[in-house]
Amino acid sequence: MPTWHFFIQNLDDIWFRTLEHIYLVGIAIGLAIVVGVPTGITITRYPRAASFVLYLGAVVMTIPSIALFGMMIPLLSKVGHGIGYVPAIIAVLLYSLLPIIRNSYTAINNVDPALIEAARGMGMSTWQRLRQVEIPLSVPIIMAGIRAAVVLNIGIMAIATYIGAGGLGVFISRGIAQTDPRQLITGAIAVSLLAIIADYLLLFIQKKLTPVSLR
Repeated sequence: MPTWHFFIQNLDDIWFRTLEHIYLVGIAIGLAIVVGVPTGITITRYPRAASFVLYLGAVVMTIPSIALFGMMIPLLSKVGHGIGYVPAIIAVLLYSLLPIIRNSYTAINNVDPALIEAARGMGMSTWQRLRQVEIPLSVPIIMAGIRAAVVLNIGIMAIATYIGAGGLGVFISRGIAQTDPRQLITGAIAVSLLAIIADYLLLFIQKKLTPVSLR
């Protein structure tokens, strides 16, 4: 059966696995944004902490994804979640933190000091300057980090099928196990298309959030 026919006949399963993939990546990236953006902003005030946090994030990124998934099994088995979506989400969360923290840190640090001084001269508090000046000006760089994390981890989540997480990686693992190129190609194309669509969607959101003067 040609790959195209396989795709048509298994459209429901492909759609289900795509939604599952989006759900898993979405939770991981959402948690990474909640943790990473405030962390990146906070460490701009503490240079020593910034060096440690960015170095730690870089170390995590050097760990091969399959090894990180494997490390999660004995750690989370103690609480009954050695395999499945929990270790997959935690691993992808860890991989997402560095680009989000690093870009948030870089964005805030690169805001023109003259603008900050002008805001201070207008009587703005630290929180007001951050909310009304620094963060709006930093949106393009912060969003670039989020986009990089999303695209990277859509691919990494495909490997999480080997620890029972599901998602589009199921087709890839089945294709390898059964020597079936149809499933392998279907899974690879679906993951690639999902990454491309997600990147363009986030680019659209980035443009909407970016102040008009910076577009």
